[in-house]
Amino acid sequence: MMRVQKKIKSRESRGLGKYDAPLFIQYKKGLSAFYRNESSPYKENTMQHREWIRGWNVAYFDNVKRVKNAEARRRSEKIHAG
Repeated sequence: MMRVQKKIKSRESRGLGKYDAPLFIQYKKGLSAFYRNESSPYKENTMQHREWIRGWNVAYFDNVKRVKNAEARRRSEKIHAG
């Protein structure tokens, strides 16, 4: 079975302007910025900034979940190991 390769359309043919970058890029930058403790490079009240914040928030809440899980495991080891 052969895979058909789709042709990628240009920005102009998709009706995108200079600042309409794929928002997945800003989301990924927000994810990595949380771990590097960086602030947003985008102006507030722009779609890029909102996507960056969304990525940052996902990384933050994943970290909170991981920390709470580790603390609960640590507490249960103290209680049951004794």
